[in-house]
Amino acid sequence: MGTQSIQIALAALRANKLRSLLTMLGIVIGIAAVIAMVALGDGAQASVRARIEKLGTTTLQIDAFWVRVGGIQTNVRKRVTIDDVRSINERAEHVLAVEAQQDKSLQLLWRDRNANLRVVGASANFALVQHFEIDHGRLFTTAEDMGRQRVAVLGSGALTMIGARSADEIIGQKVRIGGIQFTVIGTLKSKGTGTGFGNADDQIFIPFGTGRYRLFKTDRLDDIFARATSEADLPSAIAEITLALRRSHHLKDGQPDDFRIRNQANFLQTLGETTDVFTSLLAGIAAVSLLVGGIGIMNIMLVSVTERTREIGIRKALGATRRKILLQFLVEAVALCLLGGFFGVGLGIAGAVVLRDSFGWATELGGASVVLAFAFATAVGLLFGVWPARRASSLDPIEALRYE
Repeated sequence: MGTQSIQIALAALRANKLRSLLTMLGIVIGIAAVIAMVALGDGAQASVRARIEKLGTTTLQIDAFWVRVGGIQTNVRKRVTIDDVRSINERAEHVLAVEAQQDKSLQLLWRDRNANLRVVGASANFALVQHFEIDHGRLFTTAEDMGRQRVAVLGSGALTMIGARSADEIIGQKVRIGGIQFTVIGTLKSKGTGTGFGNADDQIFIPFGTGRYRLFKTDRLDDIFARATSEADLPSAIAEITLALRRSHHLKDGQPDDFRIRNQANFLQTLGETTDVFTSLLAGIAAVSLLVGGIGIMNIMLVSVTERTREIGIRKALGATRRKILLQFLVEAVALCLLGGFFGVGLGIAGAVVLRDSFGWATELGGASVVLAFAFATAVGLLFGVWPARRASSLDPIEALRYE
């Protein structure tokens, strides 16, 4: 007899196609909005994860820090030096490699094109430390660093900024950096914008010795980069670097650090948390559409109960129990929500694809969001269908037969 109640419920929906379609429209829009918004949020999360993999969570940046001396009198900025690099190499067991770095914004001239770029004088191991990968050509060697050779490796963004069509077009070519001629020997793969360290692609790398003695003409370091042996060893590496630098700077107990150690993962973790909040906010706003759709279904079902009062009375007079009447109207509500969920999922997937292909937004569709959407649609049908169903099942058959 439960099957009969289901058949009657579906027949009632088919008999009122337009009303059923308009009733489930709110569910369609709500489910589509939830699917699209969750896909947008998941895409943002995937983008953050990809950026973490490219930038490397094991890379630490060490630079000088402003410290106050003499109470409130003045600020003095300490320096990080080659001695600090040696100290880290000697004392930090959980550091895989250390790189000294100097940098300055300079003019790059190639043929008749020029651009202002960040020129970095770096140790030969900079790619290992900062998780760069060679794209075309090669990296400079330690011998070229010690010999102060005028060679350069370009980031992928630098190619675009000087108008090079491809890496092959510029490798082996002469460029002028700060008025000094260099030979381009390689290009790097794109890493993307680093949240904490600026755009990693818009840089030119030259040997540290070349930059120090030929271009920058100073022994002052701008940064030290260190790569921990693993992500799990980061706390140990940070502690060892801190101790090594405090000893190198002759800091006494109680004196504040005159340097800072930053980890790219910290910035990206903050970005990830922000994205989570943003995704939850979007999904919450979209869920309001489902709530509105559910209220619409409840209203229509209440109207349906009123319109079909005599039908309910006849069914009860023929032996239909309260349970069967309850089941019939619950099935109608749930069927409307599930059908709306089906169309809503299709519309939401289409919306996510349009956002990705037409607007270039990062979206990622997952099966979990589709299952969740259907589960939510079913829950809405049950929640907002119970009251009309109970009202229908509680009608007195004699009063129902008298209803006009």
